[in-house]
Amino acid sequence: VVQSVRCRVPPSVPPSAASPSKPVTQQSASGVWHTDEGDHPCDICGGSEQEHRLKVLFQVLDVNGDGGICVNDLTIGLKKLGVHRTEHELMKIVKAGDKDLDGQLDFEEFVHYLRDHEKKLRLVFKSLDRKNDGRIDSQEIMQSLRDLGVNISEEQAEKILRSMDKNGTMTIDWNEWRDYHLLHPADNIPEIILYWKHSSIFDVGESLMVPDEFTAEEKKMGMLWRHLVAGGGAGAVSRTCTAPLDRLKVLMQVHSSKSNSMRIAGGFAQMIREGGTRSLWRGNGINVLKIAPESAIKFVAYEQIKRLIGSNQETLGITERLVAGSLAGAIAQSSIYPMEVLKTRLALRKTGQYSGIQDCAKHIFQREGVAAFYKGYIPNMLGIIPYAGIDLAVYETLKNSWLQHYATDSADPGVFVLLACGTTSSTCGQLASYPLALVRTRMQAQASLGGGPQMSMTGLFRHIIRTEGPIGLYRGLAPNFMKVIPSVSISYVVYEYLKITLGVQSK
Repeated sequence: VVQSVRCRVPPSVPPSAASPSKPVTQQSASGVWHTDEGDHPCDICGGSEQEHRLKVLFQVLDVNGDGGICVNDLTIGLKKLGVHRTEHELMKIVKAGDKDLDGQLDFEEFVHYLRDHEKKLRLVFKSLDRKNDGRIDSQEIMQSLRDLGVNISEEQAEKILRSMDKNGTMTIDWNEWRDYHLLHPADNIPEIILYWKHSSIFDVGESLMVPDEFTAEEKKMGMLWRHLVAGGGAGAVSRTCTAPLDRLKVLMQVHSSKSNSMRIAGGFAQMIREGGTRSLWRGNGINVLKIAPESAIKFVAYEQIKRLIGSNQETLGITERLVAGSLAGAIAQSSIYPMEVLKTRLALRKTGQYSGIQDCAKHIFQREGVAAFYKGYIPNMLGIIPYAGIDLAVYETLKNSWLQHYATDSADPGVFVLLACGTTSSTCGQLASYPLALVRTRMQAQASLGGGPQMSMTGLFRHIIRTEGPIGLYRGLAPNFMKVIPSVSISYVVYEYLKITLGVQSK
């Protein structure tokens, strides 16, 4: 758009008449806004060519001449220049540049938005230019999308190229890339990373997901840790809201059997009868406390493992992500596993058994020793691979399908698609790893069952199959699935609210 607005002041008009209030515009494919090649004076009006072009463009887009560009101005002004954008995209432009929150862009905000956006586009262009030759071809587009888990055909890649290629070379140089995207906030590939966050947003009570990818821009701008803090806060609220269902799941995993069938309504009634309404939240405190150390350790480990793998790409492929994410998850779980044991024991405790987290830890240490804090460790580690692998595979498959069939103007899937993908992938991951999670919970609880046999992982599997059949490995599955949709929904809403509070940018 900027390149189509050129400084064209007739020679007969004195420089003072070259005012942005009466611009003369001409659409041309040859005029390009070079912000990185110096600020040349305009040959005709004598002013700064770059500044003059910006003033001219601003005046063209400021349709009603009130000194501010609103969404309606952009819609009409861009149509005059032959550029068509959706209302959603134009709202994003105004929102991104509107520093004083008055619903429109004044000249200073307009210039700041364009310059800031061009810097981001430069980062994206460099990340796509794998050959470092200053041009992007179809193979580079295909490879970049493949690294993000999006597979497209060469024909689709060439279609993307043709939409930006002005000179018919079937390659895109920096000028073509910038001119196409400068007032188009939704067509650059890293938006797939920005919009399709998964483990940072959704919390279903299990922390076995592969960590999200973050763009170099997000890391550079300090948005990474704000995302993690927002995700941690969302997880805390989500887990607290669904804690009664989580405690019921633990009780059913440990106490339910063929001879002692526990139903959902009966389980809630039993908990309230034994300890009152507050007992529904037993074990929630430690479950919330472990979010921060686990998330931080997992993310740091993930970044270090990426370096050890030797990938110098901004994002990893699916297989590399699974390997790095699973190893990072194992490191994080190993670090905080005693908190997992404490959570199970606190959820199963009777009224008055422990006065709090510290008292529970003290009793376990005195009666069972340090080893008790790692009961169920092996099935927990083994459960990481099926959970993380299936969750990642299902989420990426759904994401790819949506991007290929519906992503016409934006990589933004919208709240309902994102929630549906997150819920489906989390449910599939939990279903695959659930038998291991049940055996882990029973091993963690063994010493608290009062004289029950202390069995190994394989012994416990055999015992459950022999006495209860395969269905015994899925005790507590109903309340576990019941909390997935509310968990995902609550964590998403809180995450979005905290993003705004913490100043996390969507772009």
